[in-house]
Amino acid sequence: MSGLVDALLIAAVAALVIVRQFRAGRVDTDRRWWLLPGILAVLALREPDLLDGRHHAEAALVLGAELIVALAMGAAWAWTTRIWVEPDGAVWSKGTRASVAVWGVGIALRAGFFGVGALLGLRQDSAALLLGLAVTLLVRSGILVRRAQFLDRTVVHSAAYGDQAPRSPWKERV
Repeated sequence: MSGLVDALLIAAVAALVIVRQFRAGRVDTDRRWWLLPGILAVLALREPDLLDGRHHAEAALVLGAELIVALAMGAAWAWTTRIWVEPDGAVWSKGTRASVAVWGVGIALRAGFFGVGALLGLRQDSAALLLGLAVTLLVRSGILVRRAQFLDRTVVHSAAYGDQAPRSPWKERV
């Protein structure tokens, strides 16, 4: 893919993810939560210039450090996301202010890795950034689905007496 298409794809996915994290959204454990991160990872891994050929060891070290940050960022993002169970048993999630801090720190660290790569003279492509985003989304989604599955087991799905019965319009006195 060209650099412009990669940049537009990364910006679109990041904007979609950031906007969606601050709206309450249902966590569906039956969906294929791994599909979008998997597609992004495949797109990143099929790029031939993921590692700089002239500085192979340094590029691998910077990429490895960036992937470790991506793992930590995905885990921190998932654990700072508020998650709750509705009375009907549906699990919902919504990003918090701490999630904004996680994104800020993650972006700053990734910019730092880009700066380190530039100081080392590495040729850096958007494939590493795309792979980092895929890892972050995969870890975040996996942890949220796991948390949702845990919450689902704690919810009792039995109806209480009078749930469907019409209420009387007057207040009963004892």
